[in-house]
Amino acid sequence: MSDTATDRGSEAGSNEAEANGIAARYEEADGERLLTFSADGGEATVAQNIEGYAMLKVRAGPTGDELERYYGFDMALDHAAELLGVPVNDLPIPDDAADMGM
Repeated sequence: MSDTATDRGSEAGSNEAEANGIAARYEEADGERLLTFSADGGEATVAQNIEGYAMLKVRAGPTGDELERYYGFDMALDHAAELLGVPVNDLPIPDDAADMGM
């Protein structure tokens, strides 16, 4: 995973990162933490409840249907990378999303 993050004005950390042609955006909406990756016109989202204690859900985009649930962040990232057709180590992780998972 790349640590190339670009800060978008958040003093607590960063909510966006870009590396290897992949953009990552972290946001909190509708009671969930959402980490969305975009590459070559495709999207994959890792979602977790706002409290941060539930399983991670992988979706084909922030509003897409749930495809699978995982306990571990690494497993969810593997699935997101597979959906995008990229190596998991190429996924950039914004600072604000680094603590996702159980």
